[in-house]
Amino acid sequence: MPPPPPPSSPPSSAVAWAARRGSAIRDAADLDRLAAAAVRSHSPCGDGRMVWHRWGDPSAPPVLLLHGGAGSWTHWARNLPALLAAGHQVLAPDLPGFGDSDRPPRGQDADVLPPFVEAGLRQALGEAACEVVAFSFGAMVAGLLAAGWPARVRRLVLVGAPALLSGGLAPLALRAWSPALPPGEREAVLRHNLQRLMLARPEAIDALALRLHADNLARDRMKLRRLSRTDLLHRTLPAVRCPVHGIWGAEDALYRGRIGAVAPALAAAPDFRGLVLLPGAGHWAPYEDAPAFDAALAQVLGLEAMPRA
Repeated sequence: MPPPPPPSSPPSSAVAWAARRGSAIRDAADLDRLAAAAVRSHSPCGDGRMVWHRWGDPSAPPVLLLHGGAGSWTHWARNLPALLAAGHQVLAPDLPGFGDSDRPPRGQDADVLPPFVEAGLRQALGEAACEVVAFSFGAMVAGLLAAGWPARVRRLVLVGAPALLSGGLAPLALRAWSPALPPGEREAVLRHNLQRLMLARPEAIDALALRLHADNLARDRMKLRRLSRTDLLHRTLPAVRCPVHGIWGAEDALYRGRIGAVAPALAAAPDFRGLVLLPGAGHWAPYEDAPAFDAALAQVLGLEAMPRA
């Protein structure tokens, strides 16, 4: 059965604007224009709804972007225009419990989310497979999706994924943040946490990063997450049969002093194709070095499927 048509279409000028921007999403005005270029739709999430954002021609090859913890589709704001310019259709949901999506009816972690993602994909794409690019917490969701619904995922690209090593995560010394903090203290905590976890270079913590992080933290309703501190993804990868790629910031705080262990861990996937390290970039590499990330992703998505050994 063909997928249903989208409920509406964004102005063609908005899509054209997004495609022309490359990775130059610099400020709130750019972000608002990018959001306006999306078609929003909903899929079921228990008694609530999961919110989806879709850009590009619905007949174009689909790419699914899954964001990180305490995030939303905006984790990919600087990468969406390059994907559109390359002719992809892009689907970027707010995972249940994050952004504008309702919480799942039960559970508080990545293991309960794949069925809701698959249901949304079925509504949007019918039976079609898609490329899946997943960051951090979203990488756990994507791994479980690829293992549980292998016909759905054509290729899996993992970015800064946790849950690969049995030793857990590197200590991060994050500070407690609340929107109720005084403005000066609130920004200081945001800057500290962004530098400790998300971004390697202090100059990367710009006004847009602060806005995105604050907005996403305020909408995080999945605060009891614990699976990122396990080796869940490493144990899942042997059941993932599609090609698997990794794109990582070489300075990812989750793997401080252990970045060399990432490729061997990803190699648990039977069809692991390789890891690209982006020099100088931290955990949120798609934001911190969007041009390098976009180039690496374009190369991965442009690869023809190779025969398996």
